[in-house]
Order: sequence, then C-alpha cells, then structure tokens
Amino acid sequence: MTLVESERLRLLPPYLFAEIDRLKAELIAGGADVINLGVGDPDLPTPSHIIERLAQTARDPANHQYPSYSGMNDFRLSVVKWCKRRFGVELDPLSEVLTLIGSKEGLAHLPLAFIDPGDLALVPSPAYPVYHVATMFAGGESWFMPLIEKNGFLPDLDAIPPAVAERARLMFINYPNNPTGATAGRDFYERVVRFAEQYGIIVCHDAAYSEVAFEGYRPMSFLEVPGAKEVGVEFHSLSKTYNMTGWRLGFAVGDRNVIGALGRIKSNIDSGAFNAVQWAGIAALEGDQGPVADMQNIYRERRDILIAGLKKAGLNPQIPKATFYVWCPNPPGCSSTDFTSLLLREAGIVTTPGSGFGDPGEGYVRMALTVPAERIREAVERICQLDLENRPSGEKSRNCSRK
Repeated sequence: MTLVESERLRLLPPYLFAEIDRLKAELIAGGADVINLGVGDPDLPTPSHIIERLAQTARDPANHQYPSYSGMNDFRLSVVKWCKRRFGVELDPLSEVLTLIGSKEGLAHLPLAFIDPGDLALVPSPAYPVYHVATMFAGGESWFMPLIEKNGFLPDLDAIPPAVAERARLMFINYPNNPTGATAGRDFYERVVRFAEQYGIIVCHDAAYSEVAFEGYRPMSFLEVPGAKEVGVEFHSLSKTYNMTGWRLGFAVGDRNVIGALGRIKSNIDSGAFNAVQWAGIAALEGDQGPVADMQNIYRERRDILIAGLKKAGLNPQIPKATFYVWCPNPPGCSSTDFTSLLLREAGIVTTPGSGFGDPGEGYVRMALTVPAERIREAVERICQLDLENRPSGEKSRNCSRK
C-alpha cells in the first residue's frame, strides 16, 4: 500500500536535530559519557505528597470512568484559589477555567477554534514550536515576531504592519520565555492588551515557567493587567512547577468565550484528564509549597555554576531570572548547529541550536539546567578545555564546519 501524507504533514519543518541525535547515539554506543543539556524535562522527582494523593485516588473506582472534558469542579476550584493567591486574579471556576491534558494540548487545540484558512497568528520567533505548528494545522499562516536581544527578547508590536494586524486572529506570547529565558513586565503586557483591543486579537499567553524563578523574582500574570481577561487566556502547567511533566496536567484561564470555544474543541477530541491525576493536581496546588522553593534554589545553584563556567570559557550567556534555560551566544566563527555539533563531538555535551526555534535564534544555543550540579560542573570543565578563546581562526572554522 502506498501512503499519501496530508499536506499538513508535508508542511512540517524538517527535523533539524536528526544529525545531532545520530551523533549522540554514535558517541553513546562507543562508550562516551554524554551530558544532556538539551532536554527541558525536569530531573527532580514529583513531591511525595502529590504521588501519595495519586496512589490513594487511583484506587477509587469512582475515578475509573470517563472524566469531564472541562475538568473536575474540585480541580477548577483549586485553580481559582491558586490564581487568586498567586496573582490576585479573580476567576469563575465554571466559565473561566478549563482543565488541560498538559498546557501543550490546549495551546495546540486553540487555533482550531479561531483560525480559518487565510487567517494569521502572530507567533514569536525563536519560540516553542507548537505555536506555529498548531496554526499551520488549523489552516492558518504564522507572521513571525522576532525576539532579539536589543529589545529584551520581547516582540516589537510597533513593527507589526497594520495590514498584518488586521488579519491576525491570535497572538502567542510566552514569559518567562523558552528558549531565551527572558521575562516581561507590566508595561509590556499593557501594550499587548491595548494592541489586542485595537485589532480584535485573542492573546494566548503561555505561562508554563511562571514558578521557575530565582532570587525573589515573581513573574506576574498577563491577566493581572486591566482588560486582559477580556482579550485573552493564559496557559499554566503543573509540569515545571511540580516536576509533573509525565503526568500531563495543566489549565487555561481567562476570557469565558475563548475558554468555552476551546472546551468545545476538546469535547470532540479528548475525554479529559484522568480524575486521579486531577486529585493529585489539587494536592500540588493546595498542599505544601516548600518543594517549589527547593526546586527554585536547586535550579539557581545550577544556573550559577553554568553561567560562571561559560564566562570562564570566554562565552557571554544571558543570565536568566526565570526558567531552567540558559541562552548562550556562540563563539565567533560558529553557527548554532556547528557549535552544537562541536560541543557534542569534542566535549560530549548535548545542547539545542537556537536556529531550531526559528531564524532569529541563530547565533545562540540553549542549555537546560535539568541535570545535577555535579554534571553541570563536569560540562563546563569540558567546555573550558576546548579553549574556545585561543583557537586559531582557521582551526575554529574547520572545527565548526566539519560534520
């Protein structure tokens, strides 16, 4: 049988990391000790009180039937209390909260509710790929908003042509940001609200890293800004805050009409999150928050080790106030993919090329803080041994260009 793929599959961008994965597998097969700084998956365990609640509720036959696609009332009430306590945002649990099977699921499904062929979504670049892919799967087009260092890795709303803004139905933003680690403040969110009001655009704020922040910094919610709840929604995840990536639980909050439309999409696609996982989510949101503070301290220590080591190696990384990523400029003479290959081939370190997140990411690599501190120390020792500053330019060029 000859399979004919759909046009949407043919439009998917090529898998940039195929060569890196091949080389990584080759090194591991040859016995190399590979340090993986490429994956944004917490290595810390889920707190024990959350696991215990899952174990208890998974044994209850009442939780073995189909859940509600919109989420248990108890879980949505817990979300309301958490948002009020954390951000001071008031929400109606019935109309302004929707349970998700991880925030990625909600972000991926939302364009199906609002994008028709010919419509535009305003998508940051570099960015988490799901914003663009979900828009494309819905038949829409992405207009990319470059995130560059001189703008603090915030989109320049004034650079969006009015004709583009008039066609746009959605705007995706993400702060604290993956992959750059940048943060946004009230002034930026106020500009976003005014822009959305002017052009009738729905704002989709991905706030998955709102609780991964350091040294007392507390990222704010987009919904704290007056008028935000009338123009958009915010997506939260329990994955990063409570080390629950494999549990698949998140929520969307905000404009009741957007929440309702996303709920209608979900009711035709999935049957909701497992109730026992939602009970565990309640334990996470309402229980002891000490493990969150512990997690923040662990990532801060790892961040500081990595930043100090990269600077010693002659690199000039961004110092993130939030997220567990470090956005590091390449040394002169290396593209993002070349530097990634160099680190893997000569130091046994996996990183992610910035260009894989979009063209404006060229010139950087992303490093994740999701390995123990001693492994990060080993990684920076290996990077320093490469002596990036003192390599002759011709040798540096050859090392960066050979595959």
